Amino acid sequence: MDDINTATSTLREQEIVITRIFDAPRELVFKAWTDPNLMMQWWGPKGFIAPVCKIDLRVGGSYHCCMRGPDGKDYWSTGVYREIVPPSRLVCTDNFADEKGNVVPASYYGMPGDWPQEFLVTATFEEFEGKTKLTLRHSGIPAGEMREMTEAGWNESFDKLADSFN
Repeated sequence: MDDINTATSTLREQEIVITRIFDAPRELVFKAWTDPNLMMQWWGPKGFIAPVCKIDLRVGGSYHCCMRGPDGKDYWSTGVYREIVPPSRLVCTDNFADEKGNVVPASYYGMPGDWPQEFLVTATFEEFEGKTKLTLRHSGIPAGEMREMTEAGWNESFDKLADSFN
């Protein structure tokens, strides 16, 4: 029994959970996550742009996106959709990638620490008083400064997403 509790505790420690309310219909917030042209408008922290985003929105389909930093450096990611329930739920893997979509380790981008090869992202979209409540779960992020930066990056991306609805 203690092993189960320890495993659950470790998983929670490696999971970022963010809940935000967006002043937009649930269908539109879901679409912002699944339409490449809309995703490019908000993907990435403050100061970053998303010049490339390709989405094959089907279970087993993949995405391949690029975030470009203020210094011009590109950061690519890819993943596979595991669950798609419009407009209420998206589950996908998340991996660091190169420009061609090949999975690469975090060290490829100079990230310190022990990163897993693959993460899991779960986004749920709920109607909430005429708005949308989005809950993000990003599992597998190691503790420490990089997790804090990842959480800040998500929050800054969500700030941009909120602005896109104005």
